[in-house]
Amino acid sequence: MFPINISMQLLPRYLVDNTTTLIADVAGTITEYRPVYSKQLQVYKGIDNVLEFRLLNADQKPVNVTSYTPKFVAFDETNQMVLEKDATILDDGSTVTRGKFKLTVTENELLNIKQQYLSYNIYLVETDGDKVLTYSQPNFGNDGVIYVNGTTFPGPLNSYSVTVFEQEAVGVEIWYSESVDAQPGINGNEALHTAAVYTSAYIGDVVVQATLDNQVTGTTQWADIATMQLGGSETTPTPVNFNGVFSHLRFKATANPADKITKVLIRN
Repeated sequence: MFPINISMQLLPRYLVDNTTTLIADVAGTITEYRPVYSKQLQVYKGIDNVLEFRLLNADQKPVNVTSYTPKFVAFDETNQMVLEKDATILDDGSTVTRGKFKLTVTENELLNIKQQYLSYNIYLVETDGDKVLTYSQPNFGNDGVIYVNGTTFPGPLNSYSVTVFEQEAVGVEIWYSESVDAQPGINGNEALHTAAVYTSAYIGDVVVQATLDNQVTGTTQWADIATMQLGGSETTPTPVNFNGVFSHLRFKATANPADKITKVLIRN
């Protein structure tokens, strides 16, 4: 008999505070402290991100920030402001928390921001409304860099939009949409599909049809999978979920969809 060796891979992960040091000219004098480098921040799409900051004065000592409102603003590659937030004060008077504040960049706030480098600034607002600039770079630069990472949590696939329907034949009250790839290669036996029909005063049925044919031709056989009956009073999209591994999908309308079915969104 031969011995069997079983080994496991132990990979360390780190849970640390994402803390950045800032310098403020709160005494009204020229700030002399110059850090060697400014840390680049990174936030991740698909998750909430907590950023923590600590404010120092020219003597490298933490500043009491309880009388300030820290403001965070970020700008995209075209210098358009994409984030503006008030920070939460963590300073409770102790030496551990003195000068600290934090803010959360939420998943929803990053939803429409593509992967890119943002520039950000932080300033303090005093109780009388005066603003105090903070520095994050050598040579008194006040703008920092924050990278929006969109690859760690890539999120769901984009929905496919169906907007065009063609009448089956003149005088026939049936309209069909284009066919949509149902992506059978990425779907398991319990493949879930979701569709949402956007309508405006449409009265009739919208039928989801599917086929197992690898290619769609004029002789392709289609089967009805789900039917939505619409009465014309719908003010929100009408959703439908269905399961199955199909090659292609399409939608059938039993009434003229022109100007009444705005679009159908489908996600496999």
